[in-house]
Amino acid sequence: MKKFSWEARLACMLIAISICVYAIKFLFFGDNGESNTMSYIFNSLGFLPINILIVTLIINRLLTMRAKREQREKTRMVIGLFFTEMGDTLLRKMVQWDTAPETLRETMLVTNTWTKEQYKAAKEQAAKLCTRTIPSADDLTEVRDLFMKNHDFLLRLIENPVLLEHNTVSKLMQDLFHLGEELASRKDIHSLPASDLAHLSGDVNRVYCQLTTAWLEHMEYLSRNYPYLLSLSLRKSPFLLEDRVVVTE
Repeated sequence: MKKFSWEARLACMLIAISICVYAIKFLFFGDNGESNTMSYIFNSLGFLPINILIVTLIINRLLTMRAKREQREKTRMVIGLFFTEMGDTLLRKMVQWDTAPETLRETMLVTNTWTKEQYKAAKEQAAKLCTRTIPSADDLTEVRDLFMKNHDFLLRLIENPVLLEHNTVSKLMQDLFHLGEELASRKDIHSLPASDLAHLSGDVNRVYCQLTTAWLEHMEYLSRNYPYLLSLSLRKSPFLLEDRVVVTE
């Protein structure tokens, strides 16, 4: 049996109280249309629960909306920090390992005028293109070193309950730690057989797709809320052949 929310139970209780008050008024004083002190008191008492109901629900809804908005802001701040500290570097490496990076680079040429539909189309296209990396043993060693360097930073990220409520980032963190664990378990990556390198490539491609999606979502958020932050992020895009941080126009 489905339980009612506290709002529904509160509404039923207050409405019942209001009905009881008006019923008592009708039973004891009738409804002759005359206006007197007792009639005024009962009318006020009868409407009081309804007034409480309206104010309570509105205030609760506003507070809930504010809390969710603040939570989204905190989540996006942490996501931005992740890309600044590690995500951009890792994504740039993976783009370089792509067997045909030009197509993906063209897809990911985000501008500050992109619409919601363009972001959606880019995500769909990127999902088809982000499974083509073939990292070498040297590449995998670089990734392992990057993970070791940022291990404490990643641990602090997953300790943040706000971040893990974001589905895309939660899945990304899971795949990142899995890849890091796989690489850390190999003592000598250069001596691995081709079959194991292919297995690790699958883990890399999984992270590649998650990173690409998370990056696009972050750019879309910045475009709606912080255009000046978007400008810098696009000039440092991991999909560019080289950074264009300096503004020349």
